[in-house]
Formats: sequence, C-alpha cells, structure tokens
Amino acid sequence: MQRLPAPIPLQPGRRWRAPDNGANMALITLLDAQLAFGHVALLDHADFALESQERVGLIGRNGAGKSSLLKILAGMEKADDGNLQLQNGIRIAYVAQEPNLNPEHTVFEAASHGMAAVSAVRNRYFAAEDGEDLDALQSQIEAFDAWNWEQRVEETLQRLHLNPEALVGNLSGGVKKRVALAQALVLRPDVLFLDEPTNHLDLDSIAWLEELLKEFKGSIITITHDRSFLDAVATRIVELDRGQLRSYPGNFAQYLVQKQEQLAQESVINAKADKLLAQEEIWIRKGVEARRTRSQSRIERLKVMRNEHAARRTAQGSVKMDIASGTGNGYQGKIVAELTDVSKRFGDRTIVRNFSTTVLRGDKIGLLGPNGAGKTTLLKMILGELAADSGTIRQGANLQVAYFDQMRDAINLDATLEDFISPGSEWIEIGNQRKHVKSYLSDFLFSPARAHSPVRSLSGGERNRLLLARLFARPANVLVLDEPTNDLDIDTLDLLEDLLQQYDGTVFLVSHDRTFMDNVVTSIIAAEGDGDWREYEGSVQDWLIQSRRSREIAEQRDAAQANKVAKDTKAAAAAPAPAVAAAPAAQPKRKLSYKDQRDLDLLPARIAELETEQKSIQAKLADGSLFSKDYGQAMQLQQRDTVIEGELLEALMRWEELSS
Repeated sequence: MQRLPAPIPLQPGRRWRAPDNGANMALITLLDAQLAFGHVALLDHADFALESQERVGLIGRNGAGKSSLLKILAGMEKADDGNLQLQNGIRIAYVAQEPNLNPEHTVFEAASHGMAAVSAVRNRYFAAEDGEDLDALQSQIEAFDAWNWEQRVEETLQRLHLNPEALVGNLSGGVKKRVALAQALVLRPDVLFLDEPTNHLDLDSIAWLEELLKEFKGSIITITHDRSFLDAVATRIVELDRGQLRSYPGNFAQYLVQKQEQLAQESVINAKADKLLAQEEIWIRKGVEARRTRSQSRIERLKVMRNEHAARRTAQGSVKMDIASGTGNGYQGKIVAELTDVSKRFGDRTIVRNFSTTVLRGDKIGLLGPNGAGKTTLLKMILGELAADSGTIRQGANLQVAYFDQMRDAINLDATLEDFISPGSEWIEIGNQRKHVKSYLSDFLFSPARAHSPVRSLSGGERNRLLLARLFARPANVLVLDEPTNDLDIDTLDLLEDLLQQYDGTVFLVSHDRTFMDNVVTSIIAAEGDGDWREYEGSVQDWLIQSRRSREIAEQRDAAQANKVAKDTKAAAAAPAPAVAAAPAAQPKRKLSYKDQRDLDLLPARIAELETEQKSIQAKLADGSLFSKDYGQAMQLQQRDTVIEGELLEALMRWEELSS
C-alpha cells in the first residue's frame, strides 16, 4: 500500500508506517515506556503489545495515566522515553471521551471528516493532467478503498441509525458519540481506540454498541469502568497500576478471579517484608483488597435489603396511613412520597401517564429509560419540585434532599481538599460519629498528604470522588445521584456501592452502569414508552427478566387471539346461512381432558418452583464472587438460569392456554 499524503488528519484516524523488516510482529508494540507527571511516574518502563482481533479493556485508578497511555499508543502524544512500533500499513482511529465535532456540520459532513484528504486525491486523479503519476494516485485511493467513499459513509450512518441531514449542534450527547464512532468506522481502521465509550449512552445504546464491537473485524483498546460492558466485549484486561501494565486474559469476571489469586500470592510475600514496607503496601492496595473482602458481605446485605423492601411493599396498605411529620434533621414517618394516577405533558407529548407508586424510607430506586424519556421530570414530581397535570402527589415531611449532579457546578478549584469537605474545621460530623477530615478523606482513597492540595490538581475522576465525599458529609435523608459513575474508577465504584448499601436514607439513582445498579437498587422504575412507567422489584437483571417475560406472554396472547379471530372468520364464511326461523344452536362448553386438567392443576406449583430456583441462582451470581470461588459452578448456574427461563415461558404459555 502507498502512504497517503500528510493532510490526512490524526482524528479520528491516521495511517501509520513502520519499518517493514519482514518479521511477524504485533499490530502495536510499546517497549520500555516512561512517562512522568511531576514526581509521579505514570509509566515506569512499561511494555505492551496488541495482537490482531483483540479487544482490550484498559482499567486502573483515576489519575493512573490511562488516557495518556491510550493517546501514546494512538500516536497522538509521545512518552518521555521508550519505543513505539507499529505494524506496516495499519490504520488507526481514535474516539475521544468528549467528541470534538463542528456544531454547524451535518451528520454526513461530520462522518466524512476523516475522508477529506483521500477525497482530494480522488479529485486530483479525475482532473489529472499529462505527466502526473496516475498509478501513484490510484494506489493512494485504493489504499483507503475510497473510489466510492460517499456510499461507505451512507452505509455506516445507516448502520448506526443516524440521520445524515441532521445538524450536529442539535444532537444529544449520546447521538454525538455515535457520530464520532461513525467518523472512525468510515476509515475502516485496523485498530480502534475508545475512551469511555458508554458515557452519555442509555442502556439500549450500550447493548447496541456491545454487539457492534463484537462484530468489529479489527482490534480494539477501550478505557471504561463499565464492568458489564467489559464482560460483554473484552477478550483481555490490561491494568495500569503504579506505572506498570499487567495483562489478564478474558473478560472482567475472569480478571477478578485471576486478580484475587495474584493478591493472595502477593500477601504471602508481603507478610515476610519489613513492617513499614508491609504497611505501605497494604495502604496502596487498599482499594483492590477492599473489593475482594467486601464482595462476600455485599450479597448478604443485598439479600437483607431486598427482603426488607419486599416486606414493606406487602404492608403498603397500612403504611399509607403513616404520613411523616419529621423532627430535627430527619423524618419519622415511613412515607417519602406517594403518587396516585399522576400524569404530565409538555405540549403534545405525554411524559408521564397515570403513574402510581409509594416511595418508602430506605428505598433505593433506579430510574431506567432512554435519553429524553423523562426520568428527570418524573423525579422532580416525586420530590415535589414539579406539579402534576392530574393525579395526586404527597410528600413526607421534613425531607432533606442532596443532589450529586448539582454539586459538580459548585466545585471550588482553588480550595484545598480539606477545606472543600469541611470549611474552617478539621472535624466532620457523619451521622452520630465525629471524624477527622483527613481520616474521612482516606475513606475516599485520598492520602493524608494530599489533604492540603488544591482541588484543581485532581483528575476528573478524582474530583468526582471528592464530590461524593462532600455529598455524604452533608445531612440529608434523600440522595439523588444522576450518573454518579461517570469517570469513576472501579475501586471507587466499589466504595460507592458499599456506602449506598449502608446508607439508611432513600436513594434515587439514574445510571447506565448495569453492574452498579444491580449492586445498589432494591427496585426499578422503568420507562415503557409513550409516557407509561412501571415499577419492578429487584435489580436491573430482575427488570430485564420480568419485562421480557411480560412482553413474550403478551405477544403470544396477541398471536393466539389473532389466530382465533382468523379461524372464526374463516369458519363463519364457510358455513351455510341458517334458516330465518331457526333458533341458534347452543355451543357446548368444551371439557378439558384428564391430561389437560392435570396439567392445569399442577402448573401453578411448577411455575412457583421454577421461579424460586431462578431467584436462588440469581442471588448466588449477583455480585460475581462465585466466579472467584468456583468458576465451573458459576458457569453451570448461568446455563441453568437460561434453561429455567425457557421452561418458565413454556409453563406460563401452557397455563394461559388451559385456563382460558
């Protein structure tokens, strides 16, 4: 292949050349790389290699240098020292965390941005004059397969469900992310770099992206803290830890198993070390160790939370009479909010239609729905900040609401971490406990030495962690968390999950991180379309199972009804017309056969048995700890869960048929 001229832009793609020595080498190789930020070594003689058709998930703590490493591998930045080698002729595309698109361009123009140089070469070819090297121009065009690049752009936009005529400036964050992805895919890269690709995407879009990446023919390196996404997409996990890169084959669940084995081995070695060094090592590894030790207690605590939640729901009839009056910083009653047949419209669009729910003290509720479905509107109605067009809303007395999203705009970059958390005092009151601010900051993975550092010195993820520390330091009995997981590393996600599980107030959570939601919420309020909302007990996985089962049963019922109508219509058309004076013959009621009647009698118990077994399996798999104890058993349980789902659907359809 011929190399394209220099005007080919770096973003979203760039074509590279490496010396062709004939050796069989990896697509990208980084050798002995060094990179420092101040006195902190982000890369300390680090090595990395990317093979063909690999999908690498790059993880590590906030501020560890993941984005810098990604840009070095993409050729956008240079390491302080080391050697970057790229296979001859590979094409690279980079999709930034926040796409940089011209708001005045159409989607087609934005997606075509990377083809500008090759388009110019093609135009030169068609307008070539005597003496110009047509073979060289042709080689450059064919290198990008760009004779019909316009058709390629149109096909890519169609595949990504994008309107080519839409104006970029009018698009939501999630759709802009799709445009940036289209911009990269149009180049047909051999290697695709993605920085936090699931940010701004709703659950449906994330599932769509997962399938798209699994079908991608090239190699992928992605920075993400979405553990479900890593489980679905990654074929290898690479962890950046204190300047070193450690590789773990498999997805995130398999990484946890291998990491636990590694930590167990290291703990034996550390036990033999000097006491001071051992203490320092324990502190450094606190986040990862905490994830392992908390995982055992988390599932038990979740079981208790959900059982208590279900018990309160069962007693809802009597709870409604207990309207909170509240004293001091809290509220005494059990009711946080009660909505009865509430509706809300904006113009011709219905956002909420005849929705009823009761929110109780201690509930941890996840709100699910595509971007623009109205999650914020519904939340404001629940909290009494927005009136309903119809229906009734009652709030508990003396609610104190803390919003995570609002705090992002109020951050003082010049304040020290200590002053930001507790202005003018070294002590902080957390519930009934008095704690030193440095000790409190260490709970959020900030060392005491950083307590006097300015907020502006923190990375984006570290600032989010600091905001969470301030949020939990405020007296509040209701927490509203809007996408709190963006930019948080996996250690911090584990910490936040633990804090929310122990929090005795009410939590409203808007997040597209499925694993995080599964580990925190006790119920889901999900958008069903056209203003309809429905509440489901349990986690995101419970919602997926229940909603899928409801849809399948409804589809089967509709199909059966349609078939019955068609048969009745056909039979009526074929039958001779009755005599005018004749009375209609009475239709005898069909009696069930012995076998059918026996099935009808036994099916309710069978359905209950299957549902009980399925709940037990899902509880065992809920936090992934079983994968670290017995991977084989975990896989067997997953397979059994799939089989039960099919058996349940078949039993429900059979019961529906016989009972009707």
